[in-house]
Amino acid sequence: MTHGRIRGLAPALAVALSLVLPLTPASVRAATGVRVHVTFRGTPVPGATVVASHADTRIVTTTDEDGEAHVALDEGTWIVRVEMLGFEPAVRDVTVDTAAASMAIELTMIAPDAPIDTSAGERAAVIHNAPAPTQPNSDKAVAKDSVSAADALLVNGSTYNAAASPFAQSPAFGNHRPPARPLYSGSAGVSGGSSAWDARPYSFTSQPAPAPRYGDLQIAGTFGGPMKMPGVRWFRPLLTVSYAHSTATIANTISTRVPTPLERSGDFSATSDAGGPVTIVDPLTDQPFPDDTIPSDRLSSQALALLAFYPAPNVAGSDATNYQTAVTDRSTRDALQMRLEQPLTTRQQVSGRLSYQRAQTTSTSLFAFEDGARSTDVDATVTWSYRASPTKRWSAHYELIGTRADARPFFADRENISGDAGIAGNDQAPSTWGPPTLRFASGLAGLTSAPPTWQHATTHVVGGEATWLHGYHDVSFGGEWRTRHISSTSDTDPRGTFTFTGAATGNDFADFLLGLPHASTIAFGDPRVLTGSLASAYVVDDWHVAMPVTINAGVRWEYEGPLRERAGRMANLDLAPDLSEAAAVWPDAPIGAISGQRYTAALIDSDWRGLQPRVGVSWRPFAASTLVVRGGYGLYRQTDVYLPIATWLATEPPFATVASLESTSAQPLTLADGFATAPGALPNTVAVDPHLRVPYTENWQLSVQRDLPASLSVSATYLGTRGHHLLEESLPNTVPPGAVNPCLSCPRGFVYVSSNGRSIRHALELQVRRRLRSGFTATVQYTLAEASDDATALAGVSVAGSSIAQDWSDLDAEWAPSAFDRRHLLSTSFEYTTGVGAAGGGLLTGLRGALVKGWVFAGRLTAGSGLPITPLYLTSVPDTGITGTIRASVVGASAGVAPPGYFLDPSHCGPPAAGEWGTAGRNSARGPAEFSFDASLGRSFDVGHERTIEWRVDATNILNRVTYADVNALVGSPQFGLPDRANAMRTLRMTLRWSF
Repeated sequence: MTHGRIRGLAPALAVALSLVLPLTPASVRAATGVRVHVTFRGTPVPGATVVASHADTRIVTTTDEDGEAHVALDEGTWIVRVEMLGFEPAVRDVTVDTAAASMAIELTMIAPDAPIDTSAGERAAVIHNAPAPTQPNSDKAVAKDSVSAADALLVNGSTYNAAASPFAQSPAFGNHRPPARPLYSGSAGVSGGSSAWDARPYSFTSQPAPAPRYGDLQIAGTFGGPMKMPGVRWFRPLLTVSYAHSTATIANTISTRVPTPLERSGDFSATSDAGGPVTIVDPLTDQPFPDDTIPSDRLSSQALALLAFYPAPNVAGSDATNYQTAVTDRSTRDALQMRLEQPLTTRQQVSGRLSYQRAQTTSTSLFAFEDGARSTDVDATVTWSYRASPTKRWSAHYELIGTRADARPFFADRENISGDAGIAGNDQAPSTWGPPTLRFASGLAGLTSAPPTWQHATTHVVGGEATWLHGYHDVSFGGEWRTRHISSTSDTDPRGTFTFTGAATGNDFADFLLGLPHASTIAFGDPRVLTGSLASAYVVDDWHVAMPVTINAGVRWEYEGPLRERAGRMANLDLAPDLSEAAAVWPDAPIGAISGQRYTAALIDSDWRGLQPRVGVSWRPFAASTLVVRGGYGLYRQTDVYLPIATWLATEPPFATVASLESTSAQPLTLADGFATAPGALPNTVAVDPHLRVPYTENWQLSVQRDLPASLSVSATYLGTRGHHLLEESLPNTVPPGAVNPCLSCPRGFVYVSSNGRSIRHALELQVRRRLRSGFTATVQYTLAEASDDATALAGVSVAGSSIAQDWSDLDAEWAPSAFDRRHLLSTSFEYTTGVGAAGGGLLTGLRGALVKGWVFAGRLTAGSGLPITPLYLTSVPDTGITGTIRASVVGASAGVAPPGYFLDPSHCGPPAAGEWGTAGRNSARGPAEFSFDASLGRSFDVGHERTIEWRVDATNILNRVTYADVNALVGSPQFGLPDRANAMRTLRMTLRWSF
């Protein structure tokens, strides 16, 4: 049995913890490597040979009097083989990451008349708490690169445990074994690259894209061994220290449209759209401006101030795009890790781990704004373990996790763009200085700069576990308690957002020049402190029913309490059952004025229904065959759903300034004063169902695997996932643009969050794997999948319009392919080492042998179909300032094939008819296909005395093939259906590493 130790506070890891069978706590850690416990019918087996091999590296040790052996391994996938005279060899594959793993192996005695068989034992290895889905129905629901994790259930895609090939050769023969590793070990390496080595960024036009200049550098080192302490001879602590520093740059190309020199001056006489020349209407007279030119004295001073940040066009001869540029994202990271193991007695041990990481990123926009972000993470763990007997052991741990994130926009403390331009109503604090966000319905480049954020989180973790080996049962149980304290000033929209649709003049940019937005939103408030707790408990039994059958069954309970604001500064809406009435409610006034119910301090009820049973079965039908059948079923609860909800509720009136407005004749919006809420209007922008359920999924799967000659292994796996109580967002009491609202007194303008969403995913995976033979190993995997859902907030609640349903009264109409629904995915990885075997040059000696042997060429190719895209029509939902929820309409028959160069057919989509919602389905189109091919070439040079020098060059996108990251899906934009962002082209990085 293997126990993976998961670290950190990241929500993805918290979800992974909940999805793994057999459900051990996430924080118990030891030194990197594998601790092997060898038994025969529950009795320890001393003196058994344990061999761990990876590529051309092999480590050999033996079990002690308790049948245990600890093998210190580097990170990667290793083959662990246990041999003992009179017993069948047992082989397990295990992935070693930065945490240690433990493995229990039950030996099987060789029958007197049985032939020698090198196949693995019948028992499936189990790795606890391996990576798992980060959200319901995610494409990552099965982690393909991790090994094992409840082999019976096959949660993490292990396809070869408990079925090692009988044709594989033993990694050790007789007494010809490599010598023991030195007492101290370590490594040091440096890797670097330069823009001079990389391919030029892709150009959307005949003109070459500008090539940014940069240089990247990565250095890393590690050292470990026993510490010498005065007077301490036997129980010396084992210390391992590692440090890494890296700088990395990613260059992408953006293609867009910016105002022309004539348009910047208000002259639209040369401007045209899909319908021909445009006509600019004067909103004061409802008559066209003479010569389609806005008089200079009518131009908004706020608009002219913001217009100064727009670059001039640099591409000629294209109506769809007139500007392109290469943008870069640069990151710098420092990571320090220390691990210490201190045996107290032969049965007790204390271990500790300290991890520190600092990261700084800089993102450059097409406006040359360099927005920066910094983060610091500290993770410290102390673990005490006690082995009462070979069959019983306990452990307890305490963990302290501290994180700090700080995003700093380009203009912070530098220049008050909004204030100097005369824009009122937004946050004027120096830390938030910068321009407001501008959005244009025609696809004109929107002005934007990242909002400032600051967040400091502290988490305390206390837990323990116990393991009991009894006959054919391996029983584990334990639990964990976490408390969280989060201080934050993360405002979603402190400078505000203006949307221009052409509602005033017939052209969105003309509306901007006149300073007449169609809609606006804003959200900012005071610092807030959120607190909450999480708990978990589990019990699991790994039961060897009979020689060919293993059952892994258990149950896990998880509870995540809703977060509350320490000073009670958060608000929700108390709603009538039909949502026709609304009144604000907050912790100091917890009785709802509409429903009369009492709200908790978190304004959301706790969901204690976190019981998750899971079972998996591994069966070998024929003793003489490597055919293995695995299947399983389990429930998995999504964790960390409350943090974004609590953050949203803590940024609501009366504790914050928020608005979601649409310009009307009674209250027209302007750039100068676009955030003033009308008297008597509902100020709150969000309401959360107080009886919100925590989402959960039920997963089931079945796999068949068999080994073939020539070191081949084939498997077929079916995986099913069904999501329940997934999050949905809607806009109650709204109607389509142009329709008459039947309930003018009903509250509008707020987003309602409920948990009535559902999802389903089916996937079939076929894999062929060739184990290392004659220096060559490869894996080919094809996945055919289909995923659908109606959970608009599947990835978590968000203020973005794409997370909100179009029609609040017909949420079933949101049922569509999931955003991650990639129907076809083919991935291939291979590695070839020269100088292996007679045909490969293994017998070469002298200079030829030195030149030929030891070269390693590896590659990974991934090809898949495109992800879903939703055609949108950019306008606000009536009586709100929210845009991005209204979809386009299908306006004609489509031939099914877009024009050359397009991914969407412009003639197939148009604006929805007045009074109707868009008829194009959510996620009804498909984006660019995925393709990537990365490769590396390297060699290790033996410099004697267990020292090696490794040289390697890595190439990303080695074929320099163009792939696109985004497609314009905005109806009315001349770029509709065209890609507007290209991924990075070929990059090269060189690495040199010394190991000792």
